[in-house]
Amino acid sequence: MADKLEREVFGQTKEGETVHRVAISGGGLTVKVLNWGAVIQDIRLDGHDAPLVLGFENFDSYLDHSPFFGATPGRCANRIGDGKFTLDGKAYQLELNEKGVTHLHGGSNNIGRLVWTIVEHEADRVVLKIVDPDGRAGYPGNCTIQASYHVHGNGVLSVNYETVTDQPTLANVCQHSYFNLDGREDALAHDIMIAADHYLPTNEKQIPTGEIRPVEGTAFDFRTMAPMKRFSGQEQALYDHNFCFSNARTAKRSVVLARSLHSGVSLEVRTTEPGVQFYAGFKLGVPVPGLDGRKYGPFAGFCLETQVWPDAVNHAGFPNAVLRPGEVLRQETDYIFTKG
Repeated sequence: MADKLEREVFGQTKEGETVHRVAISGGGLTVKVLNWGAVIQDIRLDGHDAPLVLGFENFDSYLDHSPFFGATPGRCANRIGDGKFTLDGKAYQLELNEKGVTHLHGGSNNIGRLVWTIVEHEADRVVLKIVDPDGRAGYPGNCTIQASYHVHGNGVLSVNYETVTDQPTLANVCQHSYFNLDGREDALAHDIMIAADHYLPTNEKQIPTGEIRPVEGTAFDFRTMAPMKRFSGQEQALYDHNFCFSNARTAKRSVVLARSLHSGVSLEVRTTEPGVQFYAGFKLGVPVPGLDGRKYGPFAGFCLETQVWPDAVNHAGFPNAVLRPGEVLRQETDYIFTKG
């Protein structure tokens, strides 16, 4: 076992690049991070044995089977309808990497699947950086993205992203961890509160229709704590939708609370971001073992992707997803774990 300030070799990409794993600890948390995809590979909380996120023990499983477990996808996370957008009068066509019809998470060769540089590593903090080059997946401009993971306080994991560009472009990254707060086979027994009055309905391609719909009277109303196991008609509601907090980035505020009554572990999310993509993991069906040999079937974990609303560039009234030279995009989120 490597010392926490050392870089442990975790695997090798198909191109022969070495992938390292580092550990940071503080505030009762131990977090392991890969320099591939800026992936959060494991999170452990003192007094709770099970991992709090989904991940793999070996790197080949990430290459072959990971649905963005713990990754930082981008340069523009989430979906862009038909992979098309217009910026400053110029039309762009992005790679259609989801079923050949949609652009998802920055394309097939996105930053969540590439090796980052570790620029700083202390006992309680790691900082990684990557340059997403002009033209990759169809995006204009060279984008430099920096990710900072810091554990501190009482169970706080602070995730901070900073992005700059040399040409006008789209920019929006997020942390794509799948959480499970009790280690049970599925997370549907978790309770969750999402402090959003509205959500974004989607079409058959999972692209927002443009409507900003009130949650009231729908299966999307999580303004008070309620189980994730919730029915829409006769079937479990399938959540992979953006919940709307504001139409612009704000000071950091509390937006989500999730908890497991089985384990007593709770997760509070505080963020600057205008939305969160709540994905309940219903598409999961991983054919290889996960952390501690666990099986990851449908609903094994849930994502809380704090970010700009999906397809924002194509909808008037959605938050801004355009980044210009001279600007710094700062996206800050705290994941706060407690055991009651």
